[in-house]
Order: sequence, then structure tokens, then C-alpha cells
Amino acid sequence: MKRSDQDVVITGVGIVTCLGVGKEAHVAALTGAEAPQPRIEAEKFAPYPVHPLPEIDWSQQIAKKGDQRQMENWQRLGVFAAGLALDDSGFKDNAEAVGSMDMIVAAGGGERDVAVDSLIVDEGLKRNDREQLLNEKLTTELRPTLFLAQLSNLMAGNISIVHKVTGSSRTFMGEEGAGISAVETAFARIKAGQSTHTLVGGAFSAERIDILLLIEAIQGHSRGGWKPFWSRDPADGGGMMLGSVGAFLMLESRAHAQARGAKIYAVIDAIEGDRGSRDEGRLEARLGRLLEGAKALPADETVVFSGSTGFHDLAAREKATLDTAVPGVPVRAYGGLSGHGVEAQFPLGLAFAALALGEQAKVPPFDPAHEAPAAKPARHAIVTTVGHVRGEGVALLSADA
Repeated sequence: MKRSDQDVVITGVGIVTCLGVGKEAHVAALTGAEAPQPRIEAEKFAPYPVHPLPEIDWSQQIAKKGDQRQMENWQRLGVFAAGLALDDSGFKDNAEAVGSMDMIVAAGGGERDVAVDSLIVDEGLKRNDREQLLNEKLTTELRPTLFLAQLSNLMAGNISIVHKVTGSSRTFMGEEGAGISAVETAFARIKAGQSTHTLVGGAFSAERIDILLLIEAIQGHSRGGWKPFWSRDPADGGGMMLGSVGAFLMLESRAHAQARGAKIYAVIDAIEGDRGSRDEGRLEARLGRLLEGAKALPADETVVFSGSTGFHDLAAREKATLDTAVPGVPVRAYGGLSGHGVEAQFPLGLAFAALALGEQAKVPPFDPAHEAPAAKPARHAIVTTVGHVRGEGVALLSADA
């Protein structure tokens, strides 16, 4: 493929999942001879298994204890992963470059005060004037700073405070679609010459009772013990296992990266998101269109990183579309390793793909019973995300050499 100075390249990867902190643990999973084994928390939120955070020394990326205390875990995780990406790209100590760096973040809503929620529900069982009760508790029980501290754009704000990233800043909300739009926007701005270097990504905390309740409301959780992604049984629930995830990428124009001698993990050749009705084959038609550019890729040197939620029907429809659009290309459902990261799911898939291409990895099956082995080391990658309610995205990446 012809290269140009405006190619969008990945020069830094900041990643935290249940597999570990930083790229080394994830490279090990992508280059091993056997299926990597994820970490699962099956007791704390039973009957719902989740992929928990690994042990983290927050001070490695968030030096001030005061900064750590004023963030909840979803913000802390994002700020930490962003710091890892800055370190990995070589920008961390370059005050001028960080000061002009653009930033695009995918974020959900902040964490709730579960104790107050529980108090309101318990008191509501004893009183009939529940509207008055609600007003009383909201004015007397909530911390005045709660809502301010939980604003979605505060993740970007805290990255600016802690890491001094002070160029333009954008925050997208909207579940999986937020992650897709964040990376797509960063890609388009660099491609158009509107940005030279952009920090982009998101984070998601799965270990939250309020989030688990939201997924239970649509009967989406997989229940009981962990099973590999494609091996989950509808008798065990909806199929989704959430995961605590932080994933940030440093995207640059090729000219900017080469001028400073940066290591290039991979080139993003194309990226696009879309949304619409999923009835009557529309999902398959839309995914097929998004995958059109992937049809020319050599099947034996390409790997698909599928960001499927795990919902049984959606996963089956995506897999069938992939088998038709890019036959013979091995599929790796990375949610089976890390859990589903909602807003961070698409950036996480790109992080996995960048690491695999940077290592020219022969990525092992994550679910050996349902995923074919790779014939050759990966030179190309397809990253998909199909949102649990709406939103689809596809990115095409290739090795730089």
C-alpha cells in the first residue's frame, strides 16, 4: 500500500485489563503458543462474573495523592492508561509536545453514590410520599461535589491536570459508539492535517453495582463461571461479561512521528463508524459495507479482533458476516480475555491490534474450540465493535514495514 506523510500511525499504547498493567502482559498474551487465561472475579458480584482490575500502583502515573482521591476508579483508570500511552510514545517528558497535544476521550457517566441509592430504596418501602422522600434525601444525603466530580469530561480534565495535555479536548458519550467516534475523529483530523499528534482512548470500570444492574435490566449478563467467548451457553444468561479496562493510543501523522524518530506500531489504513436499525438484515448489510475495504487483504496474514459484546444473537450475526465478508481470516474475540469495556471497547481492540502488528504476532486462538489457528504472523488487522444496543465500527490496520 502506498504510504504518505499524512498516514495515521500508532506510536504509543497504554493498556490496562485483567491481564495486567502495560503492554508487556498483553504482548505475552498475543504471542503465546496457547490460549491466554484471563482473570475472573466470580464471587464478589455473583452470579455475574466480571474481569477485574489487576493490582495497580496508581502513583506510577498519578503522583499526587490528592489527585488520586478526588477521582473515582473509572477516571483514575483513564488517567493511568493515558499516562502509559504518553510514556510508551516517548512524549511524557516533552513539555512542548504535550502542551500542544490534542486529546479525544470516550467516557460514560460517573459512579453513583450506591449508599444513598440504597437508603432511598429502603426508606421508600416504609413511606408513601416518595416524591417528598426523594427530594429530602437528594438535598441532605448527597455530597455537594458528587455531580461535579462525576462529569464525563472530567476524565479529560484530569488527564490535562495530571499529564499537562493542554491542546484541544473533546469528550464523546454514548456507550460503544463513543469509543468508535473518538478514534474515528482523531483519525480524520490527523488525515486532514488539522492535528499532528492526538491522545485518544477511554476507560470503563466494570466493578460497579449500578452498571451491573443496568445490564441485568436487559438480561444481558452471562451467569455462573467463566467460559470462552464463543462457548457461552444461552442457558447461562445473555452472554456479556463486563471488564474493567483502560485503553489509550497515541496517534500521529507519519511525518510527525518520523521527525522525532518514534517507533511505529501500526498504520491505521481506514476507520468508519455507523449506526441504524438492525432489523431485517440491516446490521449485516451495514457491517458488510464497513468491511468492504478488508476484502482485498490476504487472509493468511490478517487477523480480526472482534469487539463483540457476547450477546448471543449479536455475536452470531457478526461472526456470520465476518465469515462471509473475509472468509478464511481467523477471528479473535478479545472480550473473552478482557471482558467487555463498553466506551473503551473499540480503543482496546485497536491497542490489541497495534501490539500484535508491532510484534508480527501469530496470535493464538482465544477460544480454541471455535477460533481457527493463524497460518502466519499478522501483517494486517481488522478491528470490529458492535454495540450492545446500537453503533458499529470497523478499523483496518497494517504493519508499517
